[in-house]
Amino acid sequence: MEASVTGWAGAFRIELRVQAIELASRGWSVLPGTFPVGSEAGARVWSGSDAAPPAGVAHPVPVHADWQDRLGAGVAQVAQWWSEQPYSLLVATGDQVEALETGAELGRRTARALRSLGVPVPIVATPDARWYFLAAGGSTTAACPELVAAGAVRRHSTGSWLPVPPSTFHHGVVHWRVKPEVCGWRLPSPEIIGDALRIGADAVQDVAELVVAGN
Repeated sequence: MEASVTGWAGAFRIELRVQAIELASRGWSVLPGTFPVGSEAGARVWSGSDAAPPAGVAHPVPVHADWQDRLGAGVAQVAQWWSEQPYSLLVATGDQVEALETGAELGRRTARALRSLGVPVPIVATPDARWYFLAAGGSTTAACPELVAAGAVRRHSTGSWLPVPPSTFHHGVVHWRVKPEVCGWRLPSPEIIGDALRIGADAVQDVAELVVAGN
C-alpha cells in the first residue's frame, strides 16, 4: 500500500510540474504553493511554506515569502521547483493575467452569459465553490467596480494570485470549467467578463443573495 501511495504522489507531482511548465512557457507567472497534508485538532494543515500558514486557512498560499521577487521565472526554474514536492500550482496575477472571482451561483450565471455572447473564457473552479474568470492583465481599474464594492466579485490583479489545476485542497481538486486551449490561450479583456458578470448579477434581484452564495 505504501509503495502505491508513493507512486501516486510521484505521478501527481509530475502532472503538476508538466502543467506548471506549460503555463510558464505561455508567459504566465507561476508559483509553487503550499499543499494539503491533513489536519490537526480539526484545523487544516498545509506543507511546504517558508513560514507556517495561518491555522485553518482554506486555500494554498505561495511557498516563498518573497514570491513577488520571483515572478517571471523561466521554465528551468519552474521545473526545479516541482522536482521534489507536489506543490500547489499558483498563477500570479498582474501584467499577464488577472482574474475575477465569484461564488458558484454568479459563476454559473456568468458562464451562461459568456456562452450566449460567444466568448470563450478560461474558468477555474475550486472545491470550495469559488469560480475564477481569467482575463488579460494590465488593467488599472476593475471591470465591474459596483459588483466588487458589493462583495459579489473579487478582483485579483497585481499582488495577488489564484490556484489552478491540478492543485488540490483538503476536500477536492481544482479543475478547469473552461480550459485555456478553448480560446487558443488568448485571454479576453476584463471588460468583456465584467459585462457578463453584470448580466449574471441582473438575473438576481438582490445582489446580497450573491454575496451570501459566494461566502
